[in-house]
Amino acid sequence: MITIKSQREIELLRIAGNVVYKTHQYLKPFIKEGVTTEELNRLGEEYIRSLGCTPSFKGYEGFPYAICISVNSEVVHGFPSKRKLKNGDIVTLDIGACWKGYHGDSGWTYAVGEVDDDKKYIMEHTEKALYKGLAEIKPGARIGDISHAIQVYAEQHNLGVVKELCGHGVGTDVHEDPEVPNYGEPGTGPKLKEGMVIAVEPMLTLGSPKVYLYDNNWTVDTQDGSISGHYEHTVVVTKDGYEILTGEM
Repeated sequence: MITIKSQREIELLRIAGNVVYKTHQYLKPFIKEGVTTEELNRLGEEYIRSLGCTPSFKGYEGFPYAICISVNSEVVHGFPSKRKLKNGDIVTLDIGACWKGYHGDSGWTYAVGEVDDDKKYIMEHTEKALYKGLAEIKPGARIGDISHAIQVYAEQHNLGVVKELCGHGVGTDVHEDPEVPNYGEPGTGPKLKEGMVIAVEPMLTLGSPKVYLYDNNWTVDTQDGSISGHYEHTVVVTKDGYEILTGEM
């Protein structure tokens, strides 16, 4: 069921989203060669808790960590570990924070040191695909309008659209209705209404969009080993467009 949030709920979601934004900003200086993904997870969890929130993902359907940290070809839901980031890697931090029962959710892909042109390309155009999707948001538009805009932009730039994964509603659960695919037809799907809160999150690849699931039943990786990008904002539909709740990165 798709819910319309009250002004009180939107304010709580805005606070949660701001904590997610601040956590991204806090962690950015630590994203460098030699840091382990385990350390980034620890620092992120401590910071989220220091701001009075709890990590949305820790324990969510059994996910054991506070942050999803995915490196290079990993698309989403990477497990933090003793793996050290290397110069030239790209890493996605997908962060959720819960404030008084309401969630914020944002993923962002970062460069570790100097990255090659392919990695710069996937980062640039996955981020731009996100904003192409967001530009469609206004009351009366359809979820399919967002989906189509992302797909068209991705395909114009020869990027693969992972179809098994999608965006979603956000509220008292970190994943609510409606689903927000990254492909589809304009004019289809649920109609957007003022007060709806959704996470839009293109997950694109430089090669084939085909993916597989690790034995941990969480981490999704590209079948051909091609690199992937993931950019996500939680937004609320306003009377004349949308407001980003997870801050400008």
